[in-house]
Amino acid sequence: MSSAIRSRGLALAAVAVALVLASCQSGAQKAAEAEAARVAAEIAARTPPPINLNQEVVEAASVYVAFSRDMAAIQPGFATPESIQDAVRRGTAYDPVQLSRGLVAYASIVALQSPEFVNGVRQYSLNPGARDQLVANIIADPRWAGQIPGADAAAGLIIATLRTDIDALNRTASAIESDAYAIQSDSRRVWAAATVPNRLGRLDDAKARSLQAMLPSGPDSARLLAAAQNGTGLGLSSDRRSQGPYPPVVERALAIAALAALGQAGDSARTSPLQNERVSQNCLAESKLNLFQCLAASRPNYEDVFCLGRHIVRDIATCTRGAAQPAPITRVSGLEVVDTPRITVAPTPAPTPVPAPVPAPAPTPVPQTPARPAAPPVTSPARPAPQAPAASPAPSAAQSATERLNRSPG
Repeated sequence: MSSAIRSRGLALAAVAVALVLASCQSGAQKAAEAEAARVAAEIAARTPPPINLNQEVVEAASVYVAFSRDMAAIQPGFATPESIQDAVRRGTAYDPVQLSRGLVAYASIVALQSPEFVNGVRQYSLNPGARDQLVANIIADPRWAGQIPGADAAAGLIIATLRTDIDALNRTASAIESDAYAIQSDSRRVWAAATVPNRLGRLDDAKARSLQAMLPSGPDSARLLAAAQNGTGLGLSSDRRSQGPYPPVVERALAIAALAALGQAGDSARTSPLQNERVSQNCLAESKLNLFQCLAASRPNYEDVFCLGRHIVRDIATCTRGAAQPAPITRVSGLEVVDTPRITVAPTPAPTPVPAPVPAPAPTPVPQTPARPAAPPVTSPARPAPQAPAASPAPSAAQSATERLNRSPG
């Protein structure tokens, strides 16, 4: 055999060996890849999806947070009429529907700060069938979220957090209203009793600002989104637990938070209907009407201060409390059971004997005299009966214009 043929045979053998080895290696690699895919699928099946909350909810929450914080930060002791009008302009620049939707959105992010609630929700995400059924139930009726384990802890955290905001707004409102009374007689602020310049113009401006869309806060939006995804960052904690039925805002906030914990709140079409809450919307809309009436009736500058404190700052706190806090419970003390009193009948005394009547003596006859004719009656003109003088009305204490506003309907 020639050397050329021998070399060609060796080359073919080497190629064959290489092909065999390559085929073995390819089979082992495919088997390893298949095993890795199987393990990854098992891990994915045991891992809940990440928390997902759409940007619309986050931005709505930032609108509420920024506005309520701004209203609670208003300081009384106004130094000029312009400082009063600046505060009024800031306070009228809100849309009732948008502020209400922001309240629900913020409460939902607060609920996601409760690990107990998030863990209770995410246990349903491991089974796709159970997860899809729960999502459908929550969308159809938000009250389903209140039945999830840990809902009482999340509801308690929402109520405690909003209670803090409500108290801050009420303190500011009380300080502003007190200032409205104080500056009426403050000689250092004579301008307070002067008529508000361009009264109709500032009323029209207040109505126009109420129709403008409120812009979200960029820094607040970023902070709230991170808090929703991580469950931390807002510095909230509360040991309070609240049992259902829940107030309307809490009920809808739990529903949005549950969808987010299931990884199913990325689409705003699911969460937007849940943000509509009628109690706070109607309350804030009525508050705006009362504010417009107050501004239309007020004339001196100090009355605008009263309108600011009563129908902007305090009304926001009142509407939030009515929609997001449990109704007050009136407790009645228990009945005290006492023994039935006994009636003792005293013995009837014996009757006292009555003496027999003594017969009267016979009357002595009197001689008869002729009767005198009766005198004719004397008539006189009738006099009206004297009447007591009418009581004059008691003088009433002079009321300031602010007091009249305070006592007027609405």
